[in-house]
Amino acid sequence: MSTNSFGRVLTITTFGESHGPAIGCVIDGFPPGLAITPEEIREALMRRATGQSRWTSQRREQEDVQILSGMFEGQTTGHPIALVIENTDARSKDYSKIKDQFRPGHADYTYHHKYGIRDYRGGGRSSARETAMRVAAGAFAAKYLKIHHNITITGWMAQIGSEVCDAHFDAEVINTNPFFCPDASRIEALEEYMKGVWKSGDSVGAKVKVRAEGVPVGWGAPVYAKLDTDLANAMMSINATKGVEIGAGFDSVAQRGTEHRDEMTPDGFLSNHAGGILGGISTGQPIEVAVAFKPTSSLRLAGQTVDVRGEPTEVITTGRHDPCVGIRAIPIVEAMMALVLMDHLMLHRAQCGDVPAQTPRIPT
Repeated sequence: MSTNSFGRVLTITTFGESHGPAIGCVIDGFPPGLAITPEEIREALMRRATGQSRWTSQRREQEDVQILSGMFEGQTTGHPIALVIENTDARSKDYSKIKDQFRPGHADYTYHHKYGIRDYRGGGRSSARETAMRVAAGAFAAKYLKIHHNITITGWMAQIGSEVCDAHFDAEVINTNPFFCPDASRIEALEEYMKGVWKSGDSVGAKVKVRAEGVPVGWGAPVYAKLDTDLANAMMSINATKGVEIGAGFDSVAQRGTEHRDEMTPDGFLSNHAGGILGGISTGQPIEVAVAFKPTSSLRLAGQTVDVRGEPTEVITTGRHDPCVGIRAIPIVEAMMALVLMDHLMLHRAQCGDVPAQTPRIPT
């Protein structure tokens, strides 16, 4: 049974561990003819990479991606695309003191009991290092969606800890600061807030939002292949995710039906509480998803745990860790949005690509 692959028509299989010699992925089912360079992929990777600011882990990987197959003369061939990135800045000795301890909030305990063997170096397979390959694969999907369907995917930081980041939204600001915050007036306050978190030795969670604009009507399928089902599954598969919302999400609980329903006129929808998806199928409106990330569990503050013998002990995690893992998650949620949309594009084209429009489409 493979549990390291996702997708139906477009499948992505990742491999490798945080402190192993390399990480990689195989992209199968990607259409031929897309021109993309290693430099473009690396550009996407460096947005996710550690060491980009003082507010992320100071591990500094080169993120030089090697394309081993599936491309010829700079274009995809339609055959499996194999990508590999060498790990060049792992410090396994940081974990030697706690190799027999289970870090609270990590997958140490569950991996140990499931497999009977555990790579304690940086979390092994459970490390967020694995997500670099999702971002690499997402670079292919995002470019294809933009070229062929003019779909634009934008992720941003909506909240760090108790600090709301997107009360005022300017997409041009997102990539100008280390927090991916869309509100320039909030950057200084976020700096001060994170300084306090860093000095305390603790960590905070985050809410990340992502929006896809330009998605046509009709992508997705009923029941078991709903577009929102696959998006939720994709986002929940990202390390440290503890919640996913589509559209209004949990705010729907307090809404009345007259407020929540997205009324329609010939000139367009009057709202988008559904997040661009009805019955698992895209409406043509922007697809909106929010993802909640838990606080980082690797802390230099002592905590109670047990060791592999079941004895009580105290654990302190040294080394390089994110005070807010959600900061680096923005490129990851963008990549997962792109990969799910790409898969559904191909699924739709295979079954319903020749179905003509039945009625005039509502403008968005």
